Amino acid sequence: MRAIRRFTVRTVLPTELAALGELVHNLRWSWHPETTDLFAEVDPAVWERVGHDPVALLGAVDPARLRELATDRRFLRRLADAADDLREYMTAPRWYQTLPEAAGAIAYFSPEYGIAAALPQYSGGLGILAGDHLKAASDLGVPILAVGLLYRHGYFTQSLSPEGWQLEHYPSLDPGGLPLSLLKDEEGTPVHIRIGLPNQRALHAQVWVAQVGRVPLLLLDSDVADNDNAARDVTDRLYGGGTDHRLMQELLLGVGGVRAIRAYCRITGHAEPEVFHTNEGHAGFLGLERIRELTEARLSFDEAIEAVRAGTVFTTHTPVPAGIDRFPSDMIERQFGGDNAWPTVPVERVLALGAEQEPGRFNMAIMGMRLAQRVNGVSELHGEVSRGMFQELWPGFDLHEVPIGSITNGVHAPTWVGREIMELAGRELPELIEKGQGWEGVQKISDPEIWGIRGRLRERLVEAARVRLRRSWRDRGASDAELTWVDDALDPDVLTIGFARRVPSYKRLTLMLRDPVRLRELLLSPDKPVQILIAGKAHPADEGGKKLIQQIVRFADSEDVRHRIVFLPDYDMALGQLLVQGCDVWLNNPLRPLEASGTSGMKSALNGGLNLSIRDGWWDEWYDGTNGWAIPTADGVADADRRDELEAAALYDLIEHEVSDRFYDRAPDGLPRRWLEMVRHTLTSLGPKVLAGRMLRDYVVGLYLPAAASARALSTDSYAPAKAFAAWRVRVTKAWPGVRVEHVEASGVGDTPEVGAALDLRATIALGELEPHDLLVQAAYGKVGPHDELLSPRYLAMTLEGTTDDGKAHYVGKVPLDSTGAFGYTVRVVPNHPLMAAPAELGLLALPEEPVGMTNGTLR
Repeated sequence: MRAIRRFTVRTVLPTELAALGELVHNLRWSWHPETTDLFAEVDPAVWERVGHDPVALLGAVDPARLRELATDRRFLRRLADAADDLREYMTAPRWYQTLPEAAGAIAYFSPEYGIAAALPQYSGGLGILAGDHLKAASDLGVPILAVGLLYRHGYFTQSLSPEGWQLEHYPSLDPGGLPLSLLKDEEGTPVHIRIGLPNQRALHAQVWVAQVGRVPLLLLDSDVADNDNAARDVTDRLYGGGTDHRLMQELLLGVGGVRAIRAYCRITGHAEPEVFHTNEGHAGFLGLERIRELTEARLSFDEAIEAVRAGTVFTTHTPVPAGIDRFPSDMIERQFGGDNAWPTVPVERVLALGAEQEPGRFNMAIMGMRLAQRVNGVSELHGEVSRGMFQELWPGFDLHEVPIGSITNGVHAPTWVGREIMELAGRELPELIEKGQGWEGVQKISDPEIWGIRGRLRERLVEAARVRLRRSWRDRGASDAELTWVDDALDPDVLTIGFARRVPSYKRLTLMLRDPVRLRELLLSPDKPVQILIAGKAHPADEGGKKLIQQIVRFADSEDVRHRIVFLPDYDMALGQLLVQGCDVWLNNPLRPLEASGTSGMKSALNGGLNLSIRDGWWDEWYDGTNGWAIPTADGVADADRRDELEAAALYDLIEHEVSDRFYDRAPDGLPRRWLEMVRHTLTSLGPKVLAGRMLRDYVVGLYLPAAASARALSTDSYAPAKAFAAWRVRVTKAWPGVRVEHVEASGVGDTPEVGAALDLRATIALGELEPHDLLVQAAYGKVGPHDELLSPRYLAMTLEGTTDDGKAHYVGKVPLDSTGAFGYTVRVVPNHPLMAAPAELGLLALPEEPVGMTNGTLR
């Protein structure tokens, strides 16, 4: 018989051990090994049996053992020290508190979070990045208040069939068995969030709170009695269901998330957020909810948009249009119109926010960008790709002016770096641990010490991989008698390459199989053998990704190579930690430029691993020629098959002739001196850059603080500035067709322009119904290409010389001729207002109808 419902009965701790409950329910333990050491001491055998899950530990430990610990003075001293340390961590001023001007709070929305394996609410890189974002914010004291959904089945666990086909399983999760607490009001009643649905239905959710260090994480859960069956299933699983299901999840995350924040702040006294950070388009509806709040507070729709945009940051993580959530427009119209319409939010305005070039589609990323004054990608290359993807939103502007910047992702070192390395750094480089400074000190650590730690991490990985490998083969139907070979699978002394990530086609899991004969030669080389550990999940609906996994598994099943190449099912945080710590080389071979950032290679680098990667994502900007290897790309080859063939051949050559040679090139004392030189250089060159702390500082200084300042500027005096800015924007947009560059004159350089001279420009601008202060007139100048296009132009603000009665203005400026060769210029007009964040913000631009300029030094 099966139970109709499961729940967890929590242990009642003796009074003397009450602090243990505090430690368990603050997820700081997931990156604080001293606390997990204390948990292990409660009962070492149970701790191992529950997979290092402290909540499960308290549910499984014998009450007699707890009574024993309640009288153990040594344990109680350790417990008191750990509790004091946590309280100091939670309250002491940190980096953010030293800033002269700071935001009151930042709301951070993400559909998934990878905090710890014990809280399985993540599927891949987006969730792991979000988890690292919160942890780094906690360490730096950044007052983030995070929002997500609580999925009752999480993401799927993965196993393999006897034929190597991915199988998905959705274990039920009981919130009572997770490190969560239910948000309750002053009377002790659980808080419920309600969202209206068409046809007089409603979606209700309760709110669970996970404490991630100093950061509260609010997780909305629709499995409540007030809901009908369909609504209860909204938070059943991560990225499951069809279009209707996904829309309900995103409504709950965005609209419900804002309402949960309001309830949490009211109940707890937490500061209301000044900045709202939308982590990918899934949470884009949060902007609509904030517009509803403001319009019900007597702002117009246009005024509310300006107030909302000022304090909103939008981060895009996808480099391909197919990765963006898009809904049929009629589905959005049903949700926000008819009997379910918000009285102050016209449905046609909602539809316009998500409209794209293809009619009938509502684009969540486009809505997110239209409702955010600040937008960023997650690496420099991804920022460039994103500007190309979304250029249509800012027509007429050159690619480099599209207002999408970039902040390159980072990783949370205490979560991902091996304990031995952290302890070594704590002893030898205390400034590195305390302040993230002093990376050059890595050069002082001896070769034997580095190599010894790398060997221990590799050996730990091999031992854990054998356990997982044996379990996987048993699940596929093999008997113990058939698995004696597993005892010798992998070798702790062999060059170990790791490849672990999601399995969409562009990541090219099977590129290494392009030439099976060549791969076998590398794996089985008598002098320089290689072993490869692979992990990854395909989306349950991605049949192509599952086929790629099956191809890898079938190759790895071959008797001659199965001791050198293994696929480890059920890639999760725990396996990820083992892999990035134990692998010598981290392999990444996506189709460039389809990797937005990627962070697993960063984690490997911090553990002394070397990257072997296509120059995509973060590796494109931080590879320096000696901190790893760049796989050459065949970018100009249109034939995908031929491109794979060329890049695979380059990969094999690098492994055989550079990576293996260097790893096995040993000095008389057995140490690979040249390899260790690369490890040191990798740590010193990449260490300061790849940290999530650096990433958070970039967000705070570059986006959060400017957004908070903008939000404050527009909200003062009962939103008077927002009202004025909205009126100005409407007026300028309506009058813009009357703005023209009518005439441009150039003088001052003669017939043979020379470097060092200056070009005098005079432009006549038709103002239409606008005033000169509404406009910015610029000279754009610089080198020109073969079709007279300006290449990376610079801009000079021209000075108003005067106006005439016929509605025209004259502007002057001096353009420096500071480079030889083909040189050109033009004049343009853009809107101008002190509350704009970028010239392209309104998407309005006026250029001369006829091109003007100078080419090859000759005036036209």
